[in-house]
Amino acid sequence: MILSIIIVNYNVKYFLEQCLCSVEKAISTNDYLINNTEIFVVDNHSTDGSIEYLQYKFQGIQFFINKENIGFAKANNQALSRATGKYILFLNPDTIIAEDSLATCIAFMEAHQNTGAAGVRMVDGNGSFLKESKRGFPFPWTAFCKLSGLTAIFPHSKLFASYYLGHLKQHENNPVDVLSGAFMMIRKEVLDKTSGFDEQFFMYAEDIDLSYRIQQAGYINYYIADTTIIHFKGESTRKNLHYVKLFYKAMDQFMQKHFDTSSIFLFFMKMGVWFRSKITSIAYLFHAQEKNKKDYRTFLEGDKKNIEKLKPLLPSFARVIVQNSQESNEIIFCEGASLSFKEIIQIIQQKRRTVSVKIHSGNSYSIVGSDSKNKNGEAIAIH
Repeated sequence: MILSIIIVNYNVKYFLEQCLCSVEKAISTNDYLINNTEIFVVDNHSTDGSIEYLQYKFQGIQFFINKENIGFAKANNQALSRATGKYILFLNPDTIIAEDSLATCIAFMEAHQNTGAAGVRMVDGNGSFLKESKRGFPFPWTAFCKLSGLTAIFPHSKLFASYYLGHLKQHENNPVDVLSGAFMMIRKEVLDKTSGFDEQFFMYAEDIDLSYRIQQAGYINYYIADTTIIHFKGESTRKNLHYVKLFYKAMDQFMQKHFDTSSIFLFFMKMGVWFRSKITSIAYLFHAQEKNKKDYRTFLEGDKKNIEKLKPLLPSFARVIVQNSQESNEIIFCEGASLSFKEIIQIIQQKRRTVSVKIHSGNSYSIVGSDSKNKNGEAIAIH
């Protein structure tokens, strides 16, 4: 087995459907991977009917069905114990990968044997680059700059923007400290030495911790800019106050684990984390009040067969279909024979930012999209 793909799901069945469609497309278009890839989905006690909906549709996938939400780290390790691939890909359910994403990463790691783990360039559902695609370790100075706002003021400074490695160009491959758990490909032999995710982290910071341990073991973490994926940031965790608290608790756990907790500077960092968590909580309350637009003027772009399938269905979802993209405030990209996932990812980075974007795989019964990394997205069931 060349590749084992592990995805943890919690109540995002339609986003996961699009993700799995893109994964299967990436595998099917590469002879090297067709018969040498295994996929695991670990469901953390979803209540949205994820298993009933997906298990029948994706019969070649191995499902783990948990009776409680055991957390991101523990769920990933659950599947890791069964994985046999030379490479392990930890992938978020709220992602869409390009047809070349898997092959590009494997080829890079084959050519660079000192690579312990690889991540890729990520954009959100609106096509904006996600800075967490490449990060530095949150050492005290790095954390101070991030929390104090210096990173935002000097976004390209090596000194002040080391949290997002702002001095490194987003379109260039580079060694980095931290890779995102949304797409993290790791050699199995490296995981055998470092073990998987630390299960003390229920959610968040486990990717930072694992990246740190991989580097401590003498391997290099690489950011690969040669392929780009979509990460509908926040969908897999459904942003709310509970998860805001989990995020900052995880950052505190990471600092407790790896730094000298007697340090006065670390004390101020922890106070900064606490203060930032309060500000973020307040900001969430304002975002939570925002409503999605209901007056969609929708333009359909892509595969003609799938466009014709959607046309009679959309009016029942408060969509008025327009014939000119310039008249629209929403574009639904229909993946299929004439439009690939890779092309969709490229197009959304060039479109008008005022247009809402959604994606429909030709092999799916749903449409998904997200206008902002700070708000939950929208999923439409068309079955």
